[in-house]
Amino acid sequence: MRETPRSQGTAGDAEPVLPQPRPGRALAHTTGASGSGSPHRSDGRPPQTPRGARHPGRHGGPGTTPPVPGPPTVLPPSRTPSSRTFPSRALLVPAALLVLLALCTWQIVRHGPLRSLDERLGRAIAGSPFPSPVAGFLADLGNTAVALPVLGAALVWSLWRARRTGAVRWWLPALAATVAMALVPALVIPFKALVDRPGPPGPLASESGFFPSGHTATAAVAYGAAALLLCPHPGQGQGQGQGRRRALFAAVTLLNAGVGVGLVRCAYHWPLDVVAGWCLTGALLWTVARLSRADGTATGPEPGGSPTAPRPRTGP
Repeated sequence: MRETPRSQGTAGDAEPVLPQPRPGRALAHTTGASGSGSPHRSDGRPPQTPRGARHPGRHGGPGTTPPVPGPPTVLPPSRTPSSRTFPSRALLVPAALLVLLALCTWQIVRHGPLRSLDERLGRAIAGSPFPSPVAGFLADLGNTAVALPVLGAALVWSLWRARRTGAVRWWLPALAATVAMALVPALVIPFKALVDRPGPPGPLASESGFFPSGHTATAAVAYGAAALLLCPHPGQGQGQGQGRRRALFAAVTLLNAGVGVGLVRCAYHWPLDVVAGWCLTGALLWTVARLSRADGTATGPEPGGSPTAPRPRTGP
């Protein structure tokens, strides 16, 4: 038979030729040299980390590394979006107080409807059957002769306690309270002269400059700052300490409300004068509270309390 002649193809039509392993060379997936007994080494030595001893990871992933002796590494927690936005949300409290103060001032200066309602409410409270001696006693609690000694005693106790507990900036809360108290006349006196509101009918009807109330501002800052200095910081007090904190703040709130009612009942101020004093000093007390938390108090025992047990050390 005649053979079929082969077609003359080009170089590109040639069939690929697979490379053949040369004898005497070890490959990664072939057995080693003859007589070695090792599936991966050609020199006869045992493997350091045989592939058969590795355990596959999840879903057939690569093998895990051997455990490393020592304590486990704990990464710091990542900053969450809520912790980043907390300072901006905390600023809503003083911002709301300042907005309310601006609204009251605008109504008083422009003789708006809120001023008319305020004057009617003031006359009704002044003519109420609330006992005059009790109202006079409550109004006198806003005098500097009464409020400043209370704040001074709280300052002394706070400084002594902060030094004993080992606070880093032990002087910061006391300094913040002192500056807030000094800012009361510096803010109230020019405010009174600027608005120049006449007083309600009564013993001081011939005078002017009643907005905002200086007695209200003095009582709010003095008693409020004293409560912030006397109470333990959030997170330190436990059980009865938190209960005493809530009770003291409730008592201070009722005391300031009583001062405001006494001032209006004795015809010393209009109701909006009292509200403006609370708004102005609320921003100051917010600053004192924030600085009191940032005094760097070390975690330690309260005066007369038991020391905190040291945290056990892990690892070598």
